[in-house]
Amino acid sequence: MPTTTSKQTTVPRWRKLHRNIWVTSLTSFFMDISSEMVINILPLFLSNVLGVKTNIIGFIEGIAEATASLLKVFSGWLSDKLRQRKWLAVAGYGLSALVKPFFYMANSWLAVAAVRWADRFGKGIRTAPRDALIADSVGEEQRGLAFGFQRAADTGGALLGILIAFFVVWLSQGYRLGLTATTFRTIVLISLIPAVLAVHSLAFGAQDVPVTKQRPAPKFAFRSLGKPFMVFMLIVGLFDLGNSSDAFLVLRAQERGLNVLGVLGMLATFNLVYTLVSAPAGSLSDRVGRRGLVIGGWLVYALIYFGFAVVGKGWQVWVLYALYGVYYGLSCGTAKAMIADIVPEAVRGTAYGTYNAVLGILDFPASLIAGLLWDGLPALGWRGFGAPAPFFFGAMLALMAAIALWLWKPQTQASTAV
Repeated sequence: MPTTTSKQTTVPRWRKLHRNIWVTSLTSFFMDISSEMVINILPLFLSNVLGVKTNIIGFIEGIAEATASLLKVFSGWLSDKLRQRKWLAVAGYGLSALVKPFFYMANSWLAVAAVRWADRFGKGIRTAPRDALIADSVGEEQRGLAFGFQRAADTGGALLGILIAFFVVWLSQGYRLGLTATTFRTIVLISLIPAVLAVHSLAFGAQDVPVTKQRPAPKFAFRSLGKPFMVFMLIVGLFDLGNSSDAFLVLRAQERGLNVLGVLGMLATFNLVYTLVSAPAGSLSDRVGRRGLVIGGWLVYALIYFGFAVVGKGWQVWVLYALYGVYYGLSCGTAKAMIADIVPEAVRGTAYGTYNAVLGILDFPASLIAGLLWDGLPALGWRGFGAPAPFFFGAMLALMAAIALWLWKPQTQASTAV
């Protein structure tokens, strides 16, 4: 009997995931193939082809998330109000796919920024309803696994997208240090295929979860999210203020001597580690709790950012970036599962919208601060503190946030129900 029980509680956990988990994971897989082919080399296109400085790149990357942040809150709230998640998510994915071809025509940093911002606008529409759809589709006992599985599929798509970009770069320009315009535009054209597949998979595969108990349509009020969520967001906000765009990690790798192929190989290794860690970490959080895994992820982040600050060679950046996948795998899906634990079911969409909005809003100052710490403001005679500075800054804030989360003892919805 113990053996039978064990099989029933472990093996079916994967096989009995709701259809929506598989569909949203497939959608994320396709969209990340498309996005990661382009986004990871976008800083190199801006720097190598258009000659843009890191402070401008930080501005573009920061505002790309910040411009859509308020929309994320509204989109999540609207999905609560309508009690429908699917079609808002489809609209967001559709917009991102629609604007992607304009990267091909962009020939100035302003044009690149406009397309990047429109793409993130689509993400602002889709992210909260998609996350709420995942949370609605599983019980608390599978929540960590569901989000971990979705993150694994997402990063698996990123891995494949980077590998495709790697081979395009290899065939197009070989081992050249800088990226060429022709290579970038070829990659953009190829990225359109998985973007279309992503939209179709969600539109024809997902289904809204029926409301099993009548949920009152929520008013647009942040206090309805509860005090535990607000405290959690303050701590997450402290961490994210030092979590600048990963574009700076790519630029750091090139600055330490990695060519374009080396950068893409490094990114592929990162996504492989992220993919392998995400689902097991999410499943583990269902059994041992989520807070400890998030804290562990933030501590890994702090150590890695200290490493980025002092790193001397390109291969060392590669190793650190691979370990960076451990932070993502431990923390990202687990944090989203934790949100569903601490907010009422009726306002999950609003909660995920607020969570993603806060991260998006803080991406702007985080990336702007990183760019200024690195490059300064040459026009005003300030040259900044150099490449290590933003990484020291991020590491210190990550340590402070990890300590704050360790000191905080959140109350879950399950505990309040009891």
